[in-house]
Amino acid sequence: MSSDTVLQVENLSTQLGDAMQPVNAVSDVSFELQRGKTFVLVGESGCGKSMIALSLMRLLPPSGRITGGEVILNGTSLLDLSEEAMRKQRGGGIGMIFQEPMTSLNPVMRVGDQVLEAVKLHDPASTSVMNARVIDLFRSVGIPEPERRVNEYPHQLSGGMKQRVMIAIALAGRPEVLIADEPTTALDVTIQAQVLEVLRDVQRQTGMAILMITHDLGVVAEMADEVGVMYAGQMIERASVKDFFAQPQHPYSQKLFRSLPSDDKRAESLEIIPGIVPALNQTFSGCRFAERCALRESRCDTQQPAWQGSATAGYRCHLSENTQLPVANALLDDPKVDNASTELVDIRHLKVHFPIRKGVLRRTVGHVKAVDDIDMSIKRGSTVALVGESGCGKTTVGKAILQLLDVAEGRVNFDLYLMMLE
Repeated sequence: MSSDTVLQVENLSTQLGDAMQPVNAVSDVSFELQRGKTFVLVGESGCGKSMIALSLMRLLPPSGRITGGEVILNGTSLLDLSEEAMRKQRGGGIGMIFQEPMTSLNPVMRVGDQVLEAVKLHDPASTSVMNARVIDLFRSVGIPEPERRVNEYPHQLSGGMKQRVMIAIALAGRPEVLIADEPTTALDVTIQAQVLEVLRDVQRQTGMAILMITHDLGVVAEMADEVGVMYAGQMIERASVKDFFAQPQHPYSQKLFRSLPSDDKRAESLEIIPGIVPALNQTFSGCRFAERCALRESRCDTQQPAWQGSATAGYRCHLSENTQLPVANALLDDPKVDNASTELVDIRHLKVHFPIRKGVLRRTVGHVKAVDDIDMSIKRGSTVALVGESGCGKTTVGKAILQLLDVAEGRVNFDLYLMMLE
């Protein structure tokens, strides 16, 4: 363990459910977090990424239990601490950002008060200037007009702003380790970029280590120093981010990359990983990925693959290094639909305006023009994508087409049937 190691995880194993037939959510996972560096766990849903985070924080559900391994934070074994001592570490030594801020924030408390609670609990040195500390935290995570925002409620903030509040809460105790579990999943790409930039800025300022959990390889490329690939509760590959993107070693990792859409694959079938992650309440006799692997051999069904490489860079597979999956270049053979004259939906001058009401009598004093004069057509067998930031009107267009909202003006023709008239 180097002098820069803040958190060391050795052979961590976590089970859920009945002790007679447990779900082995995490199986012998090891890694370290270095000061000022970001370690990213990547993989499909159900592979154990979030369970690792909850195990480190000792926030497992009632049926969960850590059955083996060590978690060492700056020389202190977190698994040996009493619950009272562990509470001081949560938010103090280790902060955590959860996936969905709206379910983590109290809807009836001002966001400033929620950050203040964390400051009182984990940063007693700021007792005399607590309100100023909260404002400083809001400013450090990029919330504009922090003096005003501290008095607002969660429903008054956008998704990106709510996530920034969650980051402020996580930073209130000045943690040395920050766990970010899918922190940008529910955000559009521009807000996602802003939140990731906030995390990078805070890391540069404080030198904290970050454990990030994601399924998005774009986030991995942008944030990671090291990558750990999870599958069925095991870490099956570990590498520096440069090596991982240059040459992923495990067949599962290679499949993840080949499943990504790109411009040069528009005339080809996107590769898929057939099947699903296997149930974890069974005893595995061979490789856990064998049933879904294109390079499967007979020994894969009967022999557990050994770890190849070093503790910090390697993979768990029977195959030798640099083994590549066959490239699939087959063109789509689906019959092409002639869309020249098969218009299915025609939208003209669509407008959706929401009234702004004020006063005791709730008189209308103006309108929010959520959708303002949209023209669009959709041809049979084709896909039209609406993109834009949160609040741009994308969802409102969809609801208006289905007449789930009142339309101010415009018309929608569906298969020559007029749904709305001006």
